[in-house]
Amino acid sequence: MSVGLRKNALPLGTKLRIVVIALLCIALLLSGLWWIWTGWSPARSEYPLQGISVSARHGAIDWPGLRLQNVDFVYILAVSAAQERDAQFSENWSGARSAGLRYGAELDYDPCKPAGDQATLFITTVPRDNAALPPSVHLDWRGDCKGQTPGRDAILSELNTLINLIEAHSGKPVLLHITEAFEDRYDISRGINRTLWLDRNYFEPDYATRPWVMWTANDTRLISGISGTAAWDVVAP
Repeated sequence: MSVGLRKNALPLGTKLRIVVIALLCIALLLSGLWWIWTGWSPARSEYPLQGISVSARHGAIDWPGLRLQNVDFVYILAVSAAQERDAQFSENWSGARSAGLRYGAELDYDPCKPAGDQATLFITTVPRDNAALPPSVHLDWRGDCKGQTPGRDAILSELNTLINLIEAHSGKPVLLHITEAFEDRYDISRGINRTLWLDRNYFEPDYATRPWVMWTANDTRLISGISGTAAWDVVAP
């Protein structure tokens, strides 16, 4: 019995070839997954306008270089959920403008803090600029507010205050950049009638009650001239 098994065993050279081929297949698979994770974006033929979102975590940005990478516009974090000005906002704002990119500012909303305070910080951080894109309010759920979770009516009231103040400053209606978690909890798209910006990697988002105009299609895009990964955004045709 054992002699028969030895006769049918593969030669060592064949085994090595099989191992090498298997390792190459794994390497090709991992390379493909890495490209999807860090390099994928929707086709330009379907979404002609495409851009990025940036903040201080991306470090010093090569703004002229972005133009060469088919970046049409950029949204720049101005105020974070911690009620702090983004340390790189002024440099990013002037850099995007000098590079000839379309640019807009974003406020990362904190549902646990007064909307009026956040709006004031945004207004004193972002200059009124007729050339700028409409301001964006990013809505993401990060957990309870020290055990006091605000209800939907309270959130809608606070957001209306925030939106009115920001729109009075900018002269433009805001974009509501809503994550799926925040929409599931507060049904914002049904409660506030503003242009929607939604998120979902690789697949078009469908979690709001109205069609979206902006879509973050890949939040792990690697872009030359930017430190780390950045969100890649597209505009509905």
